[in-house]
Amino acid sequence: MNHSTVTSTLLSILLLQQAVLEVDGFFFPIQQRCNTIKQSSFASTTTLQSPTAAAVSTKLYVANSDMSSTNEVQTDAITNANAQTTLQSATTATDYTTKPPTPSDYCTMTTLPRHPTNEAANEILIQTEVALRNMQEKELFMACGDERGDIWSSESGRPNTTTTGSSNNNIGRGVDSDNVVLPLDEEEMEIPMEVEQESVYANSYVDLGKVDTVGFDYDYTLVTYTQQLLELIYDMALKRLVEEKEYPREMLESGLRFDPFFSIRGLAVDRENGWICHLSYTHKVAVAWEGRHRVPRPRLMAEYSGKRALTPKERKTRLKPLNDLFSMAECCLMADTVQFFLDRDIPFCPRSAVNDVLGSITGTHVSGEFHRQVAREPEKFFEAKPYLKSVLDGMQQSGKRLIFVSNSPFWYVEAGMNYVVGPEWRDQWDVVIASAGKPAFYTEDNRPFREVDINTGKVKFKQVTKLEKGRVYTAGCLKELTKCINWSHPLFSAKDDPPYDDIYSPLTSPNVMYIGDSLFADLVDAKREFGWTTAAVTPEVGVEIELQRKTEFKIAERAIEMLLNSLRVYQRILGTSLRSKDDLAVMDSMERMVSAWRDEQTRLLGNPFGSVFRARYQPSLFAHSLRRYSDLYMSNVGSLRHYSPQHRFYPESPKLLSHEIRGSNPECCDIDDDIW
Repeated sequence: MNHSTVTSTLLSILLLQQAVLEVDGFFFPIQQRCNTIKQSSFASTTTLQSPTAAAVSTKLYVANSDMSSTNEVQTDAITNANAQTTLQSATTATDYTTKPPTPSDYCTMTTLPRHPTNEAANEILIQTEVALRNMQEKELFMACGDERGDIWSSESGRPNTTTTGSSNNNIGRGVDSDNVVLPLDEEEMEIPMEVEQESVYANSYVDLGKVDTVGFDYDYTLVTYTQQLLELIYDMALKRLVEEKEYPREMLESGLRFDPFFSIRGLAVDRENGWICHLSYTHKVAVAWEGRHRVPRPRLMAEYSGKRALTPKERKTRLKPLNDLFSMAECCLMADTVQFFLDRDIPFCPRSAVNDVLGSITGTHVSGEFHRQVAREPEKFFEAKPYLKSVLDGMQQSGKRLIFVSNSPFWYVEAGMNYVVGPEWRDQWDVVIASAGKPAFYTEDNRPFREVDINTGKVKFKQVTKLEKGRVYTAGCLKELTKCINWSHPLFSAKDDPPYDDIYSPLTSPNVMYIGDSLFADLVDAKREFGWTTAAVTPEVGVEIELQRKTEFKIAERAIEMLLNSLRVYQRILGTSLRSKDDLAVMDSMERMVSAWRDEQTRLLGNPFGSVFRARYQPSLFAHSLRRYSDLYMSNVGSLRHYSPQHRFYPESPKLLSHEIRGSNPECCDIDDDIW
């Protein structure tokens, strides 16, 4: 392959990168790569020490910060050998989830290997390395300018056109007939973070104008909780574990506490070994932790038959999903219990430990212990919901019927809704159902309703044949709900009286929307069995959007993209012949670099599992379920205030296959993380 052909193939890598950056008249060149790369001396442990150990670093390093007079990338054998040796050492010994990278690490993570004999391949590697360094410096330069306000407007996030030389800002952008600048650059069209965090996202087309009935869950939907609630559940379950299961009393005295930096939603615990696993959408175990130590890849492969996956039958018997926000306390207590035994060399049966912890958490919920304490101190445990009442009022005024369906007992619901809305909260609802027992509420068809006395909280002994506004009911099922309400189906007028049948039910159609936080307790059966429109409350969306807007995360994301594109071009140059050892060694080194950058992303997200929506390089099982079973999702119910009751939501591109996403989402490539 001649040099002109090689140069043309670089366009797929260098489309958005430049060897020399020009920003508002200033040149920001790449001068020199690191002449000396010092070997990192990191401990090989992968233990998450404490919340502070996972804290996000506020300092970034430029790989070639010691600039000199040349912008050429050196390719001598000594430097190449040092770079490859350091890369191997850093990516196998460092746990980036617990320790921020040093300047040497960043230099290593931007230093590509070299092929001993293939100069065409080396040209690709050199150009990618230069582009990678340029990108890093560009992001840092723009971030510094944004903070100073001299180049980037701190309010709008767009270039500050009032600075000297602003007339040059139109270069590379279109201008309409009124001489208004039309921003074409992706970064200049970036949506403000507050707008992204408060947006409602669509997985499918939804016309709110056709929705005539809206149902709501209670916990983590209408009300959300402070961190103190998870701490309370953790402490109560730990005490129950010691006092009822006779676990070592030392557990109460050793300082075990809920760690908000450890667990995320969408994990699963393996009953056979006590591991906390993060699953991809293909049900592969992307990451597993035994106690507070990450499981090395060899153990992971050995445990799961060399493929990091379980058969459907094994998944059903071994894995316990941890899908709702309450389960974060459950996950943390599970890991701490296992770690307590490991640290003290106490023999234990993982299956028994898992069952005991799950039983203690369940006992804490069923006993109502934490419910009573939360109800006594609502200001301590409930977060304020300033926009909730206006959202409910808007829906009611637009003619939509509101249904309240919660698994929580009425007296607990009353305390929370009084705090976030006010004592007249029941006036907004057409039907209020507490202790509904979802998902059985959807799946069973012979559970009669009982009325709850709103003064005493006791269940009345009388038959319920009609649900009335202002009253509170318990138990029941969807079929009984349809029988007990006097709502007509959109296909029939009030004078029509069709015989009862599911196909005529006003509550078995996409014109009903249900909003909840738990995919499997709230939304799956509503979507699958009755065709409801579903909306998931997913607070992680807002949190991750904020973290992913940080310069460090953008650098890691783009570095991964560039390295994967470089790997594709590199293989194109190698052709279709068998690979030599040198060919494969270069690819292995670059894949380890990708893994190192992925570890950096995990560290920046502040927990050992990374994104709720990504299991390393693939969509997580949680993200897959969210896409499959929810039509809409949002960070909080208050986000609906930004939309008309007749708003129409259009989904983003539903591309799923590789030929569809090629060039738009290259991270979906399946690279095993050999650095573990």
